[in-house]
Amino acid sequence: MGERLLIEEKFIKNLSKDRSPTGKMDKQEIIKKTELFVKETLEKDSTGHDWWHTHRVRNLAKRIAKEEGADIFIVELAALLHDIGDYKFFQGDEEAGSALVRKWLHSLKISPSLINNIVEITSQVSFMHTLTNKSKDSVKKNSVPTLSQELMAVTDADRLDAMGAIGIARAFTYGGFFNRPIYDPIIKPNKSITKEEYKTTEAPSINHFYEKLLKLKDMMYTDLGRKIAKKRHRFLKLYLKEFFKEWKGKM
Repeated sequence: MGERLLIEEKFIKNLSKDRSPTGKMDKQEIIKKTELFVKETLEKDSTGHDWWHTHRVRNLAKRIAKEEGADIFIVELAALLHDIGDYKFFQGDEEAGSALVRKWLHSLKISPSLINNIVEITSQVSFMHTLTNKSKDSVKKNSVPTLSQELMAVTDADRLDAMGAIGIARAFTYGGFFNRPIYDPIIKPNKSITKEEYKTTEAPSINHFYEKLLKLKDMMYTDLGRKIAKKRHRFLKLYLKEFFKEWKGKM
């Protein structure tokens, strides 16, 4: 968390030096400055949430946005920033991550309404927000965010990158980073995992397929998202079939 704050401070200082006499940047400049900021912030990531994940999400989100008629600028900016404030890198503190994103956007001198729009997307894109809370209200779903076209485009793109061949690679990269076993037949997947359990789980990586990845196909918001998800979902199932055959020594 501390390193991300330091990188942001450095980039904000550079912004003030590079700013034009009017103090305003056009959309292309905003995207470029944000891309550089995100690249440096994520360049050392080894959890599968690196720059190349963001790059893929940005490109796919723009593709979905065009299909849906969403605002491309909002989608691209939100996609670039969607992991900058991820709670996983702030000891589970969702507010601290959102504050970091908001501070960066404020430094770009864009309108408060646009800042709120972007932060709304980046703070809601995580799969975790679809889970229930373990409390007296656990029978109720978490409050559903306003489903703007922009939020749907970024969310679908992020979820798609957790599926298919790349999704599998990312799942084991994340598990390896946190010293989780590949598989343990004694530890069963928690298919009804709660928000609190999801944030603190140390389960084997294979469990993540059942607790999240295999659920994503039916959680897509857009037509294009659903189309791509079907193919990537089939690959997940094919991989698991092969995995368990090899695990049992049948292959």
